[in-house]
Amino acid sequence: MKAQFKIVVAALAIIFASVMLPAAAQYNNFQPTKEAVQEDKLLQQLKEGDRLSGRISIPDAKAASLIQPQGQSWRDFHQNKLPTIGGVVLLGMLGALVLFFLVRGRVKIEHGFSGQTITRFASLDRFAHWMTAGCFIILALSGLNVSVGRIIILPLLGPETFAELTHLGKLAHNYLAFPFMAGVALMFLLWVKDNIPNKLDLEWIKQGGGLFSKGKHPLAERFNAGQKVVFWIVMAGGTVMSVSGWFLLFPYMAPDGVTSLQLMTTVHAVLAVGFVAAMLAHAYIGSVGMEGAFDAMGTGEVDLNWAKEHHALWVAEEQAKAAAVPRNSVPAE
Repeated sequence: MKAQFKIVVAALAIIFASVMLPAAAQYNNFQPTKEAVQEDKLLQQLKEGDRLSGRISIPDAKAASLIQPQGQSWRDFHQNKLPTIGGVVLLGMLGALVLFFLVRGRVKIEHGFSGQTITRFASLDRFAHWMTAGCFIILALSGLNVSVGRIIILPLLGPETFAELTHLGKLAHNYLAFPFMAGVALMFLLWVKDNIPNKLDLEWIKQGGGLFSKGKHPLAERFNAGQKVVFWIVMAGGTVMSVSGWFLLFPYMAPDGVTSLQLMTTVHAVLAVGFVAAMLAHAYIGSVGMEGAFDAMGTGEVDLNWAKEHHALWVAEEQAKAAAVPRNSVPAE
């Protein structure tokens, strides 16, 4: 009996040794630093666009991709470089606007308010503007939260509040993208005919739009050169933002899978920074920067003196139209 017991114990010992010793030897031979260096060399040798792929049994060939080295560059850009670029651009724009206000001050109506008004924008114009602007503000804030929220907001609000805020921002960003795209399209249809550049715009630019000199107001039609620049920034920027954002909303539609999505996210993020900076300048001039300007999109009615100073040719055209309309005759009794 003892002999049989010893045989069983010996057999178990042999089995244990045959299983554990090779594993232990493999563990002891594993050198994390060395392995990491070899992996880093492998990634460095891969050329732009290369991928390490395996074999799959499903129809989607893109699922065979195991390692896509460009993802490291993409992650480094969005986590490190983009917040720096965005901070420099946006803080630079804010600083420039503050400096301009301190030097130039608010652009006043030279002859003061006349008490008479002229219709600048109809209800549909203001609806298109405010729908697009309202969506843009939320899209900008939620997008900036993705880029710099962990750096600025997370330490202030804590992880729970930040997570909830980011979740709500993501939902708002996804759904408000559609009315924003609709607003850009509507503004194009409403205003494109009045935003075609012409020779008059060159003279307006030469005079700096009258912003840098008091008492000098270059002639302008319904939209001056500065407003035309803003219009085409919104049209071009809004279109590219919409196309790139569309593929981010529906990634399965991307033509080249994750590679094209990386390009789309980079274009979307970089363009968004410039877009926000341009709209900061636009919002400044349309509110505190220029007296009487906000009424154009506020009520749709602007003071006649303001209109004559900044859009003299347009005022003359509107008054000529009004004069050409015959007054309703009063029937005889």
